[in-house]
Amino acid sequence: MSNPIRARKPLSSPWPAADPFLFCAFHLDAYPASDGAQGVPRHHLRGRDLGSDFSGRDGFSLYHGAPIPGFPAHPHRGFETVTVAKTGLVDHADSLGATARYGQGDVQWLTAGGGVMHSEMFPLASANADNPLDLYQIWLNLPPEDKMAPAAFKMLWSPTIPHYRHRNATGATATVTVVAGAYTPVEQGPELVPPAPPPSSWAARPDTDVAIWLVILEPGASITLPAARDVRSLRTLYFHYGTQIRVNGVPSQGQELYEVDAASTIELHNDGADEARVMLLQGVPIRAPVAAMGPFVMNTEQELWQARADFGRTQFGGWPWPEPGPVHAPDQQRFARYPGSSEADYPPAS
Repeated sequence: MSNPIRARKPLSSPWPAADPFLFCAFHLDAYPASDGAQGVPRHHLRGRDLGSDFSGRDGFSLYHGAPIPGFPAHPHRGFETVTVAKTGLVDHADSLGATARYGQGDVQWLTAGGGVMHSEMFPLASANADNPLDLYQIWLNLPPEDKMAPAAFKMLWSPTIPHYRHRNATGATATVTVVAGAYTPVEQGPELVPPAPPPSSWAARPDTDVAIWLVILEPGASITLPAARDVRSLRTLYFHYGTQIRVNGVPSQGQELYEVDAASTIELHNDGADEARVMLLQGVPIRAPVAAMGPFVMNTEQELWQARADFGRTQFGGWPWPEPGPVHAPDQQRFARYPGSSEADYPPAS
């Protein structure tokens, strides 16, 4: 196929996605040094809609937290969240009793399944330096038979996530972070296989061809992405950071979403003077009805109302923490404690 680009359009927020994905939210927040208690200093709080601040004022939002930004306890059912924390920290707590602190390239994969409450807070751990946050959260649907699977989460620590680096003839480097979906380089090198997702995930099935790849290109860098393994896959590229790229020789017109042919390789080139980033989301579609209402994603309206009733009755296990958005001490290192375990899991040495 001479032109694998099937459609393109300006990128909106959150990013719309093709089945089996639901959407992706990209958070880029320039948080300042903290108030000494991991929160935003008081003078930055004035003029914001505290509790629902998506203003981007002063280069950041508080979201549903204050003074510590983030998303305090809220429920989910019927889908998964994949959170890629490139820079900054996330403190996780949930109704299963699990807790974690992650960041610095870590990924958390949460299967909400039949129901879970969790909080995602962004503590400003440094009182002496800025606390930038660079984070992606991708919503991946579950098929009808797994909508009520037991809730579970898994940490994919940064040292376990493979990266492919390609330096072109000009000496510029492109890097692919392989969050999901094995990556077989077109240029050279062995196949890169990321850690497995939770067992009930659509991505855990061998025939769904789910891929999540984050491509970062230095100025002048280029790379050819391999074709999908299954021609049934829906494949979307998001050029969301940088000034100018070419996709198979076609110049971008601002930040854009590209729907591309699954059977074709895709050539990317960064023509801009700054770093460029492209996220790839791909998978064989579930092809089931989607009924969504806020934090619930089901197949029918009746299932949505049942989710609301179940949450009202059970709180999906209740909230075992003393506050809706708990955070760890500023000096707490990255770790995870899974439901029912007293042992902490730590990132392996790089």
